[in-house]
Amino acid sequence: MTQEFVRIFGTIEPPAKYETLTLGPVGFKLQDGAVRHICVGDVEILRNISFVVRDRNWGTISPKLHETGRVIRDTMIEVTFLAEYRNAGAVILVDLALTVTSNNLTFLAKGRANGDFETNRAGFSVLHPAHLAGSPVHIKHSDGTDTQAVFPDLIDPWRPFMDISKMSHDYDGLFVELALSGDTFETEDQRQWGDASFKTYNRSLDLPWPYVIAHESGIEQSVTLSWRSGGSGHHRKPVETQSGHRRFPQTALVITAQEATRLAAMPECLDHIKPQRLLCTIDGSIDDMAIQIEQIAALQSKMPNCFYDLELIFPFKESVKHELQGVSDAITRTGLTVASVLICPEVDRHSTPPGSPWPDCPPLEDIHKTAAHLFAGIPRGGGMVSFFPELNRKRPPLTHLDFVTHGLCPIVHAADDLSVMETLENISHITRSARAIIADRAYRIGSCTIAMRQNPYGAETIENPHAGRVAMAHDDPRHRGDFGAAYAIGLAVALSHAGATVWTPAAVFGPRGIDKDWPISSVIAALATEAEQPIHKATRQDGIATLHVGKTRLRANLLDRPQDGLGIYGWAIDTVTE
Repeated sequence: MTQEFVRIFGTIEPPAKYETLTLGPVGFKLQDGAVRHICVGDVEILRNISFVVRDRNWGTISPKLHETGRVIRDTMIEVTFLAEYRNAGAVILVDLALTVTSNNLTFLAKGRANGDFETNRAGFSVLHPAHLAGSPVHIKHSDGTDTQAVFPDLIDPWRPFMDISKMSHDYDGLFVELALSGDTFETEDQRQWGDASFKTYNRSLDLPWPYVIAHESGIEQSVTLSWRSGGSGHHRKPVETQSGHRRFPQTALVITAQEATRLAAMPECLDHIKPQRLLCTIDGSIDDMAIQIEQIAALQSKMPNCFYDLELIFPFKESVKHELQGVSDAITRTGLTVASVLICPEVDRHSTPPGSPWPDCPPLEDIHKTAAHLFAGIPRGGGMVSFFPELNRKRPPLTHLDFVTHGLCPIVHAADDLSVMETLENISHITRSARAIIADRAYRIGSCTIAMRQNPYGAETIENPHAGRVAMAHDDPRHRGDFGAAYAIGLAVALSHAGATVWTPAAVFGPRGIDKDWPISSVIAALATEAEQPIHKATRQDGIATLHVGKTRLRANLLDRPQDGLGIYGWAIDTVTE
């Protein structure tokens, strides 16, 4: 079994177990103390309810969990847990009690801190499925007032609903009500981070964080979900981005200037992939940018057949013109042939959450106007080297730009296998919302590996020394197994409708790289050969992703059980001759 885990997941750690419980027409999954996929008949009314504790970097603290009791009757299911959360020597012990009947679900939490416990958030998190986008919702606030609202259609950059005590909406013939107590709750559009959900969570982001739950302080919260037939029948179909562009994008791989020296010494490392482009990170916060340009130029002299896109991250400690001029001069001096430049202020690699002051930064209009003069004749880009939330919250001026970009990451909030694959459902929401921002500019997808390249939400990405499934980790072992290959095919299918001209599914080196023995390398190599070829078919149905582009057909099983001739997270690549 150990060898099978390594082949599929790149690690000996087994996948998280879950069980499916039913009570008449009601069904749900129970996984690690969380309630997932709550359905009435075939209608999913809620995606998840869980008690979540975050550290100061917004990393999820995994609890030590014990099931302490279970009663299953014809009319009721009761399950209780004890969850132990540890952080820097302090502990929170939380008793969780779940009760389910034929028309009601209640989740109670009672906890107490042992030691002063530092956290950014500790409490219930409720996920509403992304298919509610565009649906009307009724909000009751803590002061008794009411608001009629709508789950946002395009992704909301901030918080669509505030100060929530109750939420109710109709969906597919059901009236659904959610009641919350024990803290202030609000909703954010979690689709922008990649999750296929809206999230209602405790403690307003307007309050300071991190904060401390004092020694022997208590926590008591509840979530009550109820439903009944007789809703309006409102039922939105899953969103799929439509675009006139139906050719597969060019493939890029990320490389740093320091890694360029390594690749120049062994250019055969890319013989099995043959990407069209190298996304070259020039980071002024870690080294002299002119020196980094020289390292990229030395690589280009050994490997002249790629397009070299420069991802220029500027500290802007001096004048905008002075810093941009320095890079422009270095490009001229070294003779580097540049395919494009993406200009991003270093401060924009970090998220600015609601209620936080915007960091000092020259106006983007001034930055890109100056760049248009100094890099005339070179395609110029804006956007973010991080993820869509940062682009959505700080939108670049388009006047001087040829393309706009952002990255993707499926483990911002959760890292279990099911959650990672669920993020593929949400790609169309992100790309459609991005298209609304960038208008007719070309669209490029930056780094989109499972593991997090950088952490905009904390000081650093999370270490993963035991090769586990860790949210916000810089190294995810699944990238190296069949799971990574299946995910890449699923992502390619999801992006095929977006009209992107470039995608960046891996780095050259490191844990997010393209070792020729890793399954994902075969997938990326196959898709690289079909760059700009017509997409004949791109579907995801019943957990099977299928992509027929050019003369290549790729299939992937996105589920944790064998189906359609493919094993668990299995995949296949075929040449189509007709």
